[in-house]
Amino acid sequence: MSRTDDTPVHTPAPAPGRLRRWAARAALPAVALLGLSLAGSPVASETTEAAEGIPEAAEFEEYVAIGDSFTAGPLVVQQKAPLLGCMQSDANYPKMLAEQLGVTELVDVSCSGAVVEDLYEAQFDDQPPQLDSLTSDTDLVTIGIGGNDFGFADVMVECAKRSVTSPSGSPCADYYGDELDERIEGLRADIAGVFEDVAERSPDATVLFVGYLQILPESDGCWPTVPISSGDVPYLDQAQIDLNAMLEEESAAHGATFVDVFERGHDACEPSDVRWVEGVIPENAAAPVHPNRAGMEATTDFVSGALEVPVP
Repeated sequence: MSRTDDTPVHTPAPAPGRLRRWAARAALPAVALLGLSLAGSPVASETTEAAEGIPEAAEFEEYVAIGDSFTAGPLVVQQKAPLLGCMQSDANYPKMLAEQLGVTELVDVSCSGAVVEDLYEAQFDDQPPQLDSLTSDTDLVTIGIGGNDFGFADVMVECAKRSVTSPSGSPCADYYGDELDERIEGLRADIAGVFEDVAERSPDATVLFVGYLQILPESDGCWPTVPISSGDVPYLDQAQIDLNAMLEEESAAHGATFVDVFERGHDACEPSDVRWVEGVIPENAAAPVHPNRAGMEATTDFVSGALEVPVP
């Protein structure tokens, strides 16, 4: 599914010939791509609880999508050119959702490698602060941020390196201990500030925070396809759960809807025709350890479900 031709989309174009900051982050061995936007998700509830304030059968006119690579969709089919920069796909969930909703205008400023700071300051020379896209007329906002601030890229790379000498142990859990819990709490104030600033800029908007698809299974894993020691798989899975539990709490505290997209059985260790997130060596079009097209379609369904959009 892609956007309709008559849905305007504003996306910044990268500066010609410039090697971007995201590319520098990604210019590592394949395993280093594990964490461009990895972040946690709570255990899936049977339904996504919507915060009060979503208009019934709403018709949205101006939709702004804010987020990192789990929103932008790097290397998902129909990738927007050029390759470097924000690596935003024409088949990411904001564009699919905009088509479903029939919005008048989609402003998709999601960008691979984004952190909370990039919502307030230019990520690249030609990539304005993401929050600058919000106006008083914006009536729908989706947000997907926090994984890079948490540092999942570094964590996953560190865990992968340590797994080489102990594939059945838990060297990563032994190394980090309680540090990841502390990181989550340290990020809480920044996430709260994002909600407050979105509300100030677009006071009448319906705001949804979109969680992150399941990356690892509950246990065992699939080393070396995803090079995480079997004893560290539940440790990192719990980190995802805890991080997005905090994101859900902050969503509720600020009157926003948290969209829980964490559904077991579609992680990077599943067969290629089942997974929503790719492994270190993708078998479907997507960046390593990032959503593929099926993952974007699933995310679109979760978000439209939260908005109670009638299924065509």
